[in-house]
Amino acid sequence: MKRRYWIYLFLFLLTVVNYVDRVALSIASSQISKEFSLSPVMLGYLFSSFLWLYFIALIPMGLLVDMYGTKRLNAWGIGFWSLATALTAATGGFVSLLATRLLMGLGESTSYPAGGRVLREWAPASERGIATSVFHAGSLLGPAIGAIGLGWVVTTYGWRAAFLVAASMGLVWLAAWLIWFRQPEDAKWLSAEERKYILESRDAFGTSKAPEPERLGFEALVRSKTIWAIAFAHGCAVYATYLFLTWMPSYLQAEKGMSITRSGFFTAFPYAGAAVLGVLIGICSDRYLRNKKISDGNRRVVVAACLVLSALILLIPTVNELWLVMTLLTLSLTGCTAAVASNLSLVNDLLPSKKDSGTAIAMISTGGNLFGLMAPIATGYVVSTTHSYHAGFVITGFLVLAAAAATLMLTRGPITVTEATSDVCTTRNA
Repeated sequence: MKRRYWIYLFLFLLTVVNYVDRVALSIASSQISKEFSLSPVMLGYLFSSFLWLYFIALIPMGLLVDMYGTKRLNAWGIGFWSLATALTAATGGFVSLLATRLLMGLGESTSYPAGGRVLREWAPASERGIATSVFHAGSLLGPAIGAIGLGWVVTTYGWRAAFLVAASMGLVWLAAWLIWFRQPEDAKWLSAEERKYILESRDAFGTSKAPEPERLGFEALVRSKTIWAIAFAHGCAVYATYLFLTWMPSYLQAEKGMSITRSGFFTAFPYAGAAVLGVLIGICSDRYLRNKKISDGNRRVVVAACLVLSALILLIPTVNELWLVMTLLTLSLTGCTAAVASNLSLVNDLLPSKKDSGTAIAMISTGGNLFGLMAPIATGYVVSTTHSYHAGFVITGFLVLAAAAATLMLTRGPITVTEATSDVCTTRNA
């Protein structure tokens, strides 16, 4: 096995831990809402609150990743959010729960900018789809592990124990990261042959023999219509992702009459299925793009197809059989999460310099999480008003279809200073 695959596995485990922590509140929400007398709207705010500081901190963290490197920023982030997760076990009501969720979000804001930068540094351009899919698959297996494992912990030991278990997983990952992770130029466990291959093939615009392209910088990225289009598509996909992440256990308990343990198992099924299918989509996308110039935005076809698959969520209100509901949930979840992973690859495809990678990924993640933080709250109001989840599914379906159209039309070429300047000139002359 190529040793760079261990880096992909490392990032996969990062997102597993990340999403075990995120899903813990959803799994424990039934017990917590009873203990603290929380309404669906209050739960919606708690589900969403994780994203408030996460959303604000993403771009600053992306800039810090590009300035100080991935090892330091990832270490700080996972240490901080693991301590915040542990503190959740000591909370005594809505306000203290809200505070710990905010702190968790701040800590986790390092993970995707840093992970995307690691992939740009370690993954050959021809492997970028599968590498990013493996990285993002952790966001699917994490909720699956959390749903079953933490569901059992909540039922057996209570909800506070679940947060302590989740926090300990993060601290174990942190220790391994500090001991083992290095850049490909410095990793002593990497063969000279593989190091040479990585350094010469990780750039979609050329090889390491050519001079490193100039960094575009934050201002040029902000002016790029391509970045804005990717951010919008990312937002719609993340909206769908957070609908599943925060409300699926409650949906299964309320609409299908499941216990916490049973809903945990049935929540895990779509996530496990989507993790496998998402990696297969990553493999297929790399094969589809093998003879194409990826710096021209050809991966946008993969992103759009995944978003259309996610729109199957529109059919959920029309079926009653549990197996059909679970099949649609699995396919829709596969689509939105594969779109997120492919978008992370797409932005790296279109960036001439890896020095912009952390900042650009932070920018599209900010767009994604602006939508994501609205999903739990909007769905909470929908459930309170209609006493049903169906309208929430319909809203999500139309959002991902709009994202597919935007992706196909607006992500057709490299992100350059010329593109950003022409966008500004067009706007001024309009």
